Amino acid sequence: MPKLESLKKMKELVAGHFTGLDAAAKDPARKVAWCTSVGPVELLRTFGFEVYFPENHGAVLGASRKANDYIPRANAAGYSPDICSYLTADVGAFLAGETPLTHGYGLQSVPTPDILVYNTNQCRDVEDWFAFYARHFDIPLVGINSPVQVGDVTDELVKTLVPQYEELIPVFERVSGIKFDIDRLREVMTDSAETSRLWGEVLGTMAHRPSPMTFFDTSVHMAPAVILRGLPEASDYYRMLLKELSTLTEANVSAVKNERFRIYWDGMPVWGKLRELSTFFNDVDASLVVSTYCNSWVFEAFDPSDPFNSMARAFLELFIARSDKAKEVIMAELCEKFSVDGVIYHDAKTCPNNSNTRYGLPQRLRERTGLPFTIVYGDLNDLRCFSEEQAKTSIEAFLEQIEGGRG
Repeated sequence: MPKLESLKKMKELVAGHFTGLDAAAKDPARKVAWCTSVGPVELLRTFGFEVYFPENHGAVLGASRKANDYIPRANAAGYSPDICSYLTADVGAFLAGETPLTHGYGLQSVPTPDILVYNTNQCRDVEDWFAFYARHFDIPLVGINSPVQVGDVTDELVKTLVPQYEELIPVFERVSGIKFDIDRLREVMTDSAETSRLWGEVLGTMAHRPSPMTFFDTSVHMAPAVILRGLPEASDYYRMLLKELSTLTEANVSAVKNERFRIYWDGMPVWGKLRELSTFFNDVDASLVVSTYCNSWVFEAFDPSDPFNSMARAFLELFIARSDKAKEVIMAELCEKFSVDGVIYHDAKTCPNNSNTRYGLPQRLRERTGLPFTIVYGDLNDLRCFSEEQAKTSIEAFLEQIEGGRG
């Protein structure tokens, strides 16, 4: 992929995010909240919190290949090797008193929180993860307990969740010392909605033949949509990125040297193998043009004029929280929109909620769409669960199957 100027800007934004958090944690007048990646960050920003995302730190641990140094420490502290390896890598690093943020951004430790806020729309692990830190720091732990296996997101279901969001307000007021301002929330929601819209447009450019980006690129460029959601810097960034991508699509510039296969990647990245897998797919002329993972930060329901109902709806519509029936419909629509030739499912050992291979969904989607699939067994962070050689062999056979089906 051609070098994008926006990538340099993104690195500056991420560095500013971490150094800003470090400064806030050292200033008694400022408050730091830890939040899950699809938690109510819009509400937190309304109260002036600086927001840190432990899941982002988990991904950094995976991408830096440090996760396996720390997972055993968490296992020894009672956290099973079968649960989320973001959790075990993060908790293990904390117990070791280490973080890759030291090398990357000069932080000696992760920023100390004043409050912990979760949403279980992703999984139960996030609440247990944050409970570890609540006990350690003796600080408030609050959040949204969401239903799982959600089919249709109805108005009635949305209304049952809204009170949970409203109940966070007095806690945030007490910790921050700031009174709730509905107009400020609408401002933050406006920024979030714009970031979400633009991120969706960025992902939409991959429907172009050839695609100007791949899943590996979007796994990097998604950072502002996660850690800067609700701030104008995020939407500014995606406008810059979109402008560059428009230039690439107009010139028919391909992210891979020769796009012969267009593939859907379902599930988590293998963070510690992004570079190797990106190179491999480029070498076999396969472009990963869509993923439900990166699409998870496109919140079409955000409505600044109705912030609480639209937050509740947006976070219920999250792909990972949906029923298999709903997921099948969503995936079929994406397969058609992005003109894919097949689907690769990543069955991540420690992330069952984001592994859609275990209850027959791949077979049902194949019956619906006629598209072949293969399954890669691995993990988001724990590289002991991933065989690069076996994965490549499986994918090469899969691409040969697609090639053979073309007659």
